Amino acid sequence: MRLVVAGAGGHARSILEALQTSHGAFEPIALTDPDPALHGATIGGVPIVGDDRMLSTLRCDGIRAAAIGLGGIGDNRPRAALHRHLARLGFDLPAVAHGSSYVSPSATLGAASVVLAGAIVCAGASVGENVIVGSGTIVEHDCRVGDHAHLASGCVLGGAVRIATGAHVGLRATILQGRSVGAWATVGAGAVVTRDVPAGQTVVGCPATARQSR
Repeated sequence: MRLVVAGAGGHARSILEALQTSHGAFEPIALTDPDPALHGATIGGVPIVGDDRMLSTLRCDGIRAAAIGLGGIGDNRPRAALHRHLARLGFDLPAVAHGSSYVSPSATLGAASVVLAGAIVCAGASVGENVIVGSGTIVEHDCRVGDHAHLASGCVLGGAVRIATGAHVGLRATILQGRSVGAWATVGAGAVVTRDVPAGQTVVGCPATARQSR
């Protein structure tokens, strides 16, 4: 399957590696990025052909599939907007799992989601669309992860955790079993969530508490 990657920053390198090691038959043939300084360069032998205006041209040229190479730290709305744009252009948006990751046969991955190196998605887990499951992350049994969420590298979701749409769970954070993180909330790096996190709230520390505004 020939495929274009939208976004050519650091996260795109991880996406290309996942595509190249995946058990799926993916052939990344181009990247796009809004930064003109990157145009004409290559990442892993794949050319950066221009900005996102090239996406419609590539689709008309018969490229059917796309992956999202845009990462996010704390704000997943730009990734959500790019996902909508690619869908409107008519691209297929396959889920991708790195060859060193493990996804249970009873787990589900939504369109455009990616499971990166060494991550584990356990039995009965449900991962929505356009989710990043970062390197070394553990998504335990029966978790539910909403669309456009980002589970950063090394975080751990205990059994039956609920992560709502657009939430960000930071590096090496831990969410105790049965807890929930609301839509577009942020869990800081290394935090330990022992209570439910309301929508839109940022929590930090151990145990995680709401960050005080300055």
